Amino acid sequence: MNSLLLAGIMLVGYVLAYRLYGRFLARKIFRLDAEAICPSGALRDDVDYVPTNKHVLFGHHFTSIAGLTPIVGPAIGIIYGWVPAVIWVLLGSIFIGAVHDFGALVVSLRHQGRSIGDLAADIVTPRVRVLFLAIIFFLLMIVIAVFGLIIAMLFTMYPAAVIPVWLEIPIALFLGWWIYKKGGGAFWAGVIAVIIMYGTVVLGAYVPVDLGGLFSGFANPAAATIKFWIVMILIFNAWLASTLPVQTLLQPRDFINSHQLIIAMGLLLLGVIVAHPPVVAPAIDASPAGAPMWIFPSVFVIIACGAVSGFHCLVSSGTSAKQCKNESDALYVGYGSMMWEAALATLAIVAVAAGIGMGAGGFEEGQRVFAQHYSSWQAASGLPSKLDAFVQGATNMMAEYGMPIKISMAIMAVFIVSFAGTTVDSATRIQRYVVIELGRAGKMKLLQNRQLATLVAVITAACLAFYDGSGAGAMRLWPLFGCLNQLLAGLALLVITIYLAHKKTAIFYTAIPMVFMILMTGWAMVLTISGFYRAQDWLLFGIGIIVFALELWMIAESYIVLRGLRLKRAD
Repeated sequence: MNSLLLAGIMLVGYVLAYRLYGRFLARKIFRLDAEAICPSGALRDDVDYVPTNKHVLFGHHFTSIAGLTPIVGPAIGIIYGWVPAVIWVLLGSIFIGAVHDFGALVVSLRHQGRSIGDLAADIVTPRVRVLFLAIIFFLLMIVIAVFGLIIAMLFTMYPAAVIPVWLEIPIALFLGWWIYKKGGGAFWAGVIAVIIMYGTVVLGAYVPVDLGGLFSGFANPAAATIKFWIVMILIFNAWLASTLPVQTLLQPRDFINSHQLIIAMGLLLLGVIVAHPPVVAPAIDASPAGAPMWIFPSVFVIIACGAVSGFHCLVSSGTSAKQCKNESDALYVGYGSMMWEAALATLAIVAVAAGIGMGAGGFEEGQRVFAQHYSSWQAASGLPSKLDAFVQGATNMMAEYGMPIKISMAIMAVFIVSFAGTTVDSATRIQRYVVIELGRAGKMKLLQNRQLATLVAVITAACLAFYDGSGAGAMRLWPLFGCLNQLLAGLALLVITIYLAHKKTAIFYTAIPMVFMILMTGWAMVLTISGFYRAQDWLLFGIGIIVFALELWMIAESYIVLRGLRLKRAD
């Protein structure tokens, strides 16, 4: 299979899906109203609720949902073959992921910009709100801790990314000041900011920052370096970015990163067009050596954000709904962003399925390189291995049109670190909302304080990251993240479906994806918990059982409500 043909078919599919299916949902199912008053205007406080230009908001939303997982997921999921990966990314994103993101944004827009977990009290029952918020709190705690650790690891893997990523903060602060304080235009200011940003990328390529020598006196310099970076990330990327007004740092940095992402995707696409390498990955491998689960349901859990992700509903209802200026913008921001993310996942598939074999001396040698990299589940499952597969494949393709290896490596490194950073930023801000909403539900005024709620979000994540003293403690919970993340998507679709039922609107378009996600990811959750039991990992087994029980309880409560609505409509 030629990679250019494969990518071309999928990219055209995303464009058609947006123009046809997305617009159908906007008109006939969610019935967007351009005259509706949005929370950003009605509740404007210039901290969280800020009416925002739809292109700037698209940048924030896109970069918040497009973390590392659209790259990491396909890079490991392709071990089951490129055909399952391609089918799930294409169909899953169009009919499930984008519907989920778009629906969560619309429902939140019509409920004061409240999170999907909080508004479950109005749509389902107050008891479901507490269950849902507890599940979301647990998921976000893992996200903040694990992605903080991942960024720290990436800084040690790719020292060229250190200078550009940290210099992006003052660049973003200036951009936010120029647009919101001075009333400057966003377009040209954004262009200049991106140009300066890429100037720092070149600087980073030739002046990499490796702090290993700074901690050479420690027993384990590498571990000490990672701990240092985790602390810095939790202070600046988590606490600072989430407490400042959204237009001061979060929005402008995401706006810059959205341009960076589009440029990086353009460079990758150009590499595909120029090189158009053949796909060297096998079409299907149902049982890779050492894989913990079968191809079903594993593919639906591993390839998360590239097709569907529960974290996205938290961004849609947690931050984007508070900034959306016009209800009609929801299609562009919600559905459109998911199509772009699926395009990123497509390019990641091409990089690891075809680009990784370039320069090996022919098709058969390319197959050998792929087989060596994906010789077993253990070989492909580590973070360095996943990212190396993507970076190596992307660099190979970019080299075809003369991009220097050092520069292309720096571009890809800054690209992946920046987007891991946006995930931490948004997750911490959303966690603050969750803590405040839990405080309201429990009538605890102390937790409703913005600074204290943020502190709770950061400290709980820090405890998870450092609980075993290594700074890598959060990775023990990573196996639960995939299952919990996807189950959350099913539960969000359940809330959206009940909302549509209340509105006496057709629920088919959200109910079918909801049932599919709950069944598939529930199956994966059972297999994962069973694996913890066999391994006698009682911590993960206990956490998995508790979370799964909460979700089953929520599903039961929601089913009763949905059944009552159906009976009421029948009468």
